[in-house]
Amino acid sequence: MTPTPSTDQTETATRPHDIVEAAGQPVGDGNMKSGYDPALANEDLAPLRKQRWNSYNIFAFWMSDVHSVGGYVTAGSLFALGIQSWQVLVSLVVGICIVQFFANLVAKPSQKTGVPYPVVNRFVFGVRGANIPAIIRGAIAIAWYGVQTFLAAEALNIIFLKFFGWAAVLQTDYAFLGLPALGWISYAILWFAQAAVFWNGMETIRRFIDWAGPAVYVVMIALTVYLVAQAGIGNIAFGISSGDGGLGFWGSLGVMASAVGIVVSYFAGPMLNFGDFARYAKTFEAVKRGNFWGLPVNFLFFSLLTVITASATVPVFGELITDPIHTVERIDTGFAIILGGLTFVTATVGINIVANFISPAFDFSNVAPSKISWRMGGMIAAVGSVLLTPWNWYGNDLAIHYTLGILSALIGPLFGILIAGYYVVARQKILTDAMYTRDTAGPYWYAKGYNPNAIWAMLIAGVPTILLATLPRVISGAGGPDMSWIGNFTWFIGCALGFGAFVLLERAYPRVPSLEHEEA
Repeated sequence: MTPTPSTDQTETATRPHDIVEAAGQPVGDGNMKSGYDPALANEDLAPLRKQRWNSYNIFAFWMSDVHSVGGYVTAGSLFALGIQSWQVLVSLVVGICIVQFFANLVAKPSQKTGVPYPVVNRFVFGVRGANIPAIIRGAIAIAWYGVQTFLAAEALNIIFLKFFGWAAVLQTDYAFLGLPALGWISYAILWFAQAAVFWNGMETIRRFIDWAGPAVYVVMIALTVYLVAQAGIGNIAFGISSGDGGLGFWGSLGVMASAVGIVVSYFAGPMLNFGDFARYAKTFEAVKRGNFWGLPVNFLFFSLLTVITASATVPVFGELITDPIHTVERIDTGFAIILGGLTFVTATVGINIVANFISPAFDFSNVAPSKISWRMGGMIAAVGSVLLTPWNWYGNDLAIHYTLGILSALIGPLFGILIAGYYVVARQKILTDAMYTRDTAGPYWYAKGYNPNAIWAMLIAGVPTILLATLPRVISGAGGPDMSWIGNFTWFIGCALGFGAFVLLERAYPRVPSLEHEEA
């Protein structure tokens, strides 16, 4: 039976036993209509019966996404570019405002239809072709899961080293695949802890991240106050840089632009699949309010703490330290190490569950809804993270920037194609039910379930951006000119190419159905 297509929907009939508290929206609360094809739908992927989240829930999501060791280290790594502290702060704020703008764009189609990111791609890529962006986003989540778990394990390591004598031996000996035994122990502890939280469902996850975000703020404020008191407020200089100086006005602007690109790249993954969370919001206005408080406002305060803390390490420790774990370690008091270590562990676990469990849960479930549940999708990411051995490629500032550039090269085109499809080609109108049928006469079946225009746009945009992210560093390593900076802009390049290519292809060979006479 083929479902009758309907336009964007936000609510359908509710079942009493599915009603939960506002922020505790469970996975599996989708409205599985009788006509939905089981090869395309399950209760995780179907449109929500009721959208309950308010702006605070969106704000809490971003707070957990920002407050992590990875966010702190990425922000701190900007000092290595050679710009001064105040320039780092400006770059952080400009970058996050760009993230807010694009997060609002990508949120709307999922909020209006009540479906997650991989499903909403079906109107662009086709009901089968949507597996392409789902697999790409899921693979990226696997990489980030490993990175965040590794960074949290580093925080846990300092607690072991401070209070257990045997930890020092395990930190230097018995290495396997590039990671010492102590690292494996900490990684395993956090791996199982995250899996346990995730396995208990969305309500447990919601409670965990609601607590994790404020907790890291308390510790970061305490750390900042302590370091400023030790350094003396008059010794906090906003002209500090780890570079060799000498950048002129235009040189500084170019480096700051690179820093902005790095910030956008860092948030590119959560921004792409933000629809997985925006779908739960009551209204699009609630999403925008949550994005405002959770991104520019929240990130400005976070950035101020980051810059002040890093600046204070120079007079206190005699060198610039941009890693909060190393800063806490240098304080060398038992209470500070326990409090700081556990807090940064908790915060990083929060972002990992939000960004790198839930995303692949939907992405991989989209590939085979009848066989892969959201829990299985998340566990696929968790297992894959170990196989990637993230500690071998995320150990320094250059690796951070290089890795983000490559990942963004894949994310940018997907973002551009989705935005072009929704706002320009489909004119913000989607037949929600039609995304759950394999009827060959369906509007989103296209050619055997794939939209050729979206596939070609992906190739046109993806191949050049991947080459731009990889070749410049190879060329400079071989003695050629250093053009590695271009890797910081691969998200923007890929997004623009994907957007333009899809619009032009749809105008030349129209595929996405026109719904001009349908009500929104």
